[in-house]
Amino acid sequence: MAHGPAVTSLSPQTERNDPLIPTLLPLGDRAMLVRFSTGLSDTANRAAIGFARQLETDCPDGVEEIAPGLVSVLLRLSETADFGRLRGELMLRIGVESPDLPGAEHDIAIRFDGPDLDEVAERTGLARQDFIGHHNSRPLRVLATGFAPGFVYCGFHPPALIVPRREAVRPMVPAGTVLFAAGQTAIAATPVRTGWHVIGQTAFQNFDPAAQPPTRLRAGDTVRFMEAV
Repeated sequence: MAHGPAVTSLSPQTERNDPLIPTLLPLGDRAMLVRFSTGLSDTANRAAIGFARQLETDCPDGVEEIAPGLVSVLLRLSETADFGRLRGELMLRIGVESPDLPGAEHDIAIRFDGPDLDEVAERTGLARQDFIGHHNSRPLRVLATGFAPGFVYCGFHPPALIVPRREAVRPMVPAGTVLFAAGQTAIAATPVRTGWHVIGQTAFQNFDPAAQPPTRLRAGDTVRFMEAV
Protein backbone atom coordinates (compact mmCIF):
# COMPACT_ATOMS: atom_id res chain seq x y z
CA MET A 1 0.00 0.00 0.00
CA ALA A 2 1.48 3.33 -0.96
CA HIS A 3 1.21 5.57 2.09
CA GLY A 4 4.56 7.32 2.19
CA PRO A 5 5.80 7.86 5.76
CA ALA A 6 4.78 5.02 8.01
CA VAL A 7 1.80 5.16 10.31
CA THR A 8 3.10 4.81 13.86
CA SER A 9 0.49 2.23 14.84
CA LEU A 10 -1.76 -0.09 12.88
CA SER A 11 -3.90 -0.70 15.97
CA PRO A 12 -6.87 1.66 16.20
CA GLN A 13 -6.67 4.31 18.86
CA THR A 14 -9.53 4.28 21.33
CA GLU A 15 -10.29 7.99 20.96
CA ARG A 16 -13.26 8.52 18.66
CA ASN A 17 -12.72 12.29 18.34
CA ASP A 18 -8.95 12.62 18.35
CA PRO A 19 -7.85 15.92 16.75
CA LEU A 20 -6.59 15.73 13.18
CA ILE A 21 -3.48 17.56 12.05
CA PRO A 22 -3.45 17.39 8.22
CA THR A 23 0.06 17.50 6.77
CA LEU A 24 1.07 17.84 3.11
CA LEU A 25 4.31 16.07 2.25
CA PRO A 26 6.05 16.05 -1.15
CA LEU A 27 7.16 12.60 -2.30
CA GLY A 28 9.77 13.15 -4.96
CA ASP A 29 8.82 15.43 -7.86
CA ARG A 30 5.67 13.62 -9.01
CA ALA A 31 3.68 12.85 -5.86
CA MET A 32 2.29 14.38 -2.69
CA LEU A 33 0.95 12.79 0.49
CA VAL A 34 -1.92 14.35 2.44
CA ARG A 35 -1.64 12.77 5.90
CA PHE A 36 -4.30 13.28 8.55
CA SER A 37 -2.59 11.51 11.45
CA THR A 38 0.47 9.44 12.33
CA GLY A 39 -1.67 6.88 14.18
CA LEU A 40 -4.63 4.86 13.01
CA SER A 41 -8.02 5.94 14.34
CA ASP A 42 -11.60 5.88 13.16
CA THR A 43 -11.56 9.67 12.80
CA ALA A 44 -8.37 9.76 10.72
CA ASN A 45 -9.49 6.92 8.46
CA ARG A 46 -12.85 8.57 7.80
CA ALA A 47 -11.08 11.84 7.04
CA ALA A 48 -8.75 10.19 4.51
CA ILE A 49 -11.59 8.35 2.75
CA GLY A 50 -13.81 11.44 2.72
CA PHE A 51 -11.02 13.66 1.34
CA ALA A 52 -10.23 11.17 -1.42
CA ARG A 53 -13.88 11.06 -2.43
CA GLN A 54 -14.09 14.82 -2.35
CA LEU A 55 -11.14 15.02 -4.75
CA GLU A 56 -12.84 12.55 -7.08
CA THR A 57 -15.55 15.16 -7.71
CA ASP A 58 -13.48 18.34 -7.22
CA CYS A 59 -9.90 17.63 -8.19
CA PRO A 60 -7.37 20.44 -8.83
CA ASP A 61 -5.44 20.49 -12.09
CA GLY A 62 -2.20 18.54 -11.98
CA VAL A 63 -3.48 15.53 -10.00
CA GLU A 64 -3.48 12.36 -12.10
CA GLU A 65 -4.23 9.66 -9.52
CA ILE A 66 -5.85 9.58 -6.06
CA ALA A 67 -5.02 6.68 -3.73
CA PRO A 68 -6.51 6.71 -0.21
CA GLY A 69 -4.59 4.92 2.53
CA LEU A 70 -5.39 4.13 6.15
CA VAL A 71 -4.85 7.72 7.35
CA SER A 72 -3.59 9.48 4.24
CA VAL A 73 -4.23 10.16 0.57
CA LEU A 74 -1.45 9.71 -1.98
CA LEU A 75 -1.66 11.98 -5.03
CA ARG A 76 0.28 11.22 -8.20
CA LEU A 77 0.99 14.42 -10.09
CA SER A 78 1.53 15.39 -13.70
CA GLU A 79 4.95 16.49 -14.94
CA THR A 80 3.77 20.09 -15.13
CA ALA A 81 2.10 20.22 -11.72
CA ASP A 82 2.84 23.36 -9.68
CA PHE A 83 3.54 22.20 -6.10
CA GLY A 84 2.97 25.63 -4.59
CA ARG A 85 -0.39 26.16 -6.28
CA LEU A 86 -1.50 22.60 -5.57
CA ARG A 87 -0.59 22.90 -1.92
CA GLY A 88 -2.78 25.96 -1.57
CA GLU A 89 -5.72 24.40 -3.40
CA LEU A 90 -5.50 21.20 -1.38
CA MET A 91 -5.38 23.08 1.93
CA LEU A 92 -8.55 24.94 0.93
CA ARG A 93 -10.26 21.62 0.20
CA ILE A 94 -9.11 20.11 3.49
CA GLY A 95 -10.95 22.92 5.24
CA VAL A 96 -14.21 21.96 3.54
CA GLU A 97 -16.32 19.25 5.16
CA SER A 98 -15.98 16.10 3.08
CA PRO A 99 -19.14 14.53 1.68
CA ASP A 100 -20.43 11.50 3.54
CA LEU A 101 -20.82 9.35 0.46
CA PRO A 102 -22.24 5.86 1.02
CA GLY A 103 -20.07 3.03 -0.19
CA ALA A 104 -21.16 -0.24 -1.75
CA GLU A 105 -22.19 -3.14 0.48
CA HIS A 106 -20.69 -6.62 0.17
CA ASP A 107 -21.45 -9.97 1.80
CA ILE A 108 -18.36 -12.17 2.13
CA ALA A 109 -18.48 -15.78 3.32
CA ILE A 110 -15.54 -17.15 5.30
CA ARG A 111 -14.57 -20.74 5.95
CA PHE A 112 -13.26 -20.42 9.50
CA ASP A 113 -10.60 -23.14 9.50
CA GLY A 114 -7.34 -21.19 9.81
CA PRO A 115 -4.41 -22.54 11.83
CA ASP A 116 -4.49 -19.55 14.21
CA LEU A 117 -8.24 -19.49 14.84
CA ASP A 118 -8.17 -21.34 18.17
CA GLU A 119 -5.27 -19.23 19.48
CA VAL A 120 -7.05 -16.00 18.52
CA ALA A 121 -10.26 -17.16 20.18
CA GLU A 122 -8.33 -18.08 23.33
CA ARG A 123 -6.62 -14.67 23.39
CA THR A 124 -10.04 -12.98 23.34
CA GLY A 125 -11.36 -15.27 26.08
CA LEU A 126 -13.95 -16.80 23.78
CA ALA A 127 -14.74 -20.29 22.61
CA ARG A 128 -14.05 -20.89 18.93
CA GLN A 129 -17.69 -20.61 17.79
CA ASP A 130 -18.34 -17.62 20.06
CA PHE A 131 -15.39 -15.80 18.51
CA ILE A 132 -16.77 -16.46 15.03
CA GLY A 133 -20.15 -15.09 16.12
CA HIS A 134 -18.61 -11.93 17.57
CA HIS A 135 -16.39 -11.49 14.49
CA ASN A 136 -19.42 -11.57 12.19
CA SER A 137 -21.80 -9.67 14.46
CA ARG A 138 -21.60 -6.27 12.80
CA PRO A 139 -20.61 -4.74 9.45
CA LEU A 140 -17.08 -3.44 8.99
CA ARG A 141 -15.78 -0.58 6.87
CA VAL A 142 -13.18 -1.10 4.18
CA LEU A 143 -10.42 1.03 5.70
CA ALA A 144 -8.04 0.81 2.76
CA THR A 145 -6.82 -1.42 -0.02
CA GLY A 146 -3.22 -1.95 -0.99
CA PHE A 147 0.04 -3.32 0.47
CA ALA A 148 -0.29 -5.98 -2.24
CA PRO A 149 -2.69 -6.00 -5.22
CA GLY A 150 -6.26 -6.26 -3.94
CA PHE A 151 -5.24 -6.67 -0.30
CA VAL A 152 -8.02 -5.18 1.86
CA TYR A 153 -8.17 -3.96 5.45
CA CYS A 154 -11.58 -3.98 7.21
CA GLY A 155 -12.39 -2.53 10.63
CA PHE A 156 -12.85 -1.75 13.32
CA HIS A 157 -13.62 -4.61 15.68
CA PRO A 158 -14.52 -3.69 19.28
CA PRO A 159 -11.70 -3.55 21.89
CA ALA A 160 -12.59 -7.02 23.22
CA LEU A 161 -11.51 -8.54 19.88
CA ILE A 162 -8.20 -6.71 19.51
CA VAL A 163 -5.18 -9.01 19.52
CA PRO A 164 -1.58 -8.24 18.50
CA ARG A 165 0.04 -9.62 15.39
CA ARG A 166 2.04 -12.84 15.43
CA GLU A 167 5.64 -12.72 16.59
CA ALA A 168 6.75 -14.78 13.57
CA VAL A 169 6.03 -13.97 9.93
CA ARG A 170 4.61 -16.70 7.73
CA PRO A 171 6.66 -16.98 4.54
CA MET A 172 3.57 -17.13 2.30
CA VAL A 173 -0.22 -17.51 2.46
CA PRO A 174 -2.42 -18.05 -0.62
CA ALA A 175 -4.95 -15.70 -2.18
CA GLY A 176 -8.24 -15.71 -0.30
CA THR A 177 -6.59 -16.06 3.12
CA VAL A 178 -8.51 -14.24 5.85
CA LEU A 179 -6.25 -12.53 8.37
CA PHE A 180 -6.93 -11.05 11.79
CA ALA A 181 -4.96 -8.63 14.00
CA ALA A 182 -4.92 -5.12 15.45
CA GLY A 183 -8.69 -4.78 15.52
CA GLN A 184 -9.03 -5.54 11.83
CA THR A 185 -9.84 -8.34 9.41
CA ALA A 186 -7.84 -8.43 6.19
CA ILE A 187 -8.15 -10.47 3.00
CA ALA A 188 -5.16 -11.37 0.85
CA ALA A 189 -6.03 -11.24 -2.86
CA THR A 190 -2.62 -12.59 -3.95
CA PRO A 191 -0.02 -14.78 -2.20
CA VAL A 192 1.69 -12.69 0.51
CA ARG A 193 3.97 -12.94 3.53
CA THR A 194 2.17 -12.01 6.71
CA GLY A 195 2.57 -11.56 10.43
CA TRP A 196 -1.19 -11.52 10.94
CA HIS A 197 -3.17 -14.46 12.33
CA VAL A 198 -4.69 -16.77 9.71
CA ILE A 199 -8.29 -17.46 10.74
CA GLY A 200 -9.83 -18.76 7.53
CA GLN A 201 -10.29 -18.68 3.79
CA THR A 202 -12.75 -17.04 1.40
CA ALA A 203 -13.70 -17.63 -2.22
CA PHE A 204 -14.24 -13.88 -2.62
CA GLN A 205 -11.82 -12.53 -5.23
CA ASN A 206 -10.84 -8.89 -4.93
CA PHE A 207 -8.26 -8.65 -7.67
CA ASP A 208 -8.58 -9.18 -11.41
CA PRO A 209 -5.85 -7.42 -13.41
CA ALA A 210 -7.98 -7.65 -16.56
CA ALA A 211 -10.94 -5.84 -14.98
CA GLN A 212 -11.48 -2.08 -14.75
CA PRO A 213 -11.17 -1.27 -11.93
CA PRO A 214 -9.11 -4.34 -10.99
CA THR A 215 -10.53 -4.50 -7.44
CA ARG A 216 -14.14 -4.99 -6.30
CA LEU A 217 -13.76 -3.37 -2.88
CA ARG A 218 -12.85 0.27 -2.32
CA ALA A 219 -12.17 2.32 0.79
CA GLY A 220 -15.42 3.31 2.45
CA ASP A 221 -17.40 0.25 1.34
CA THR A 222 -19.20 -1.86 3.92
CA VAL A 223 -18.45 -5.57 4.39
CA ARG A 224 -20.61 -8.10 6.20
CA PHE A 225 -18.77 -11.31 7.02
CA MET A 226 -20.63 -14.59 7.45
CA GLU A 227 -19.69 -18.20 7.99
CA ALA A 228 -19.53 -20.25 4.80
CA VAL A 229 -21.88 -23.23 4.63
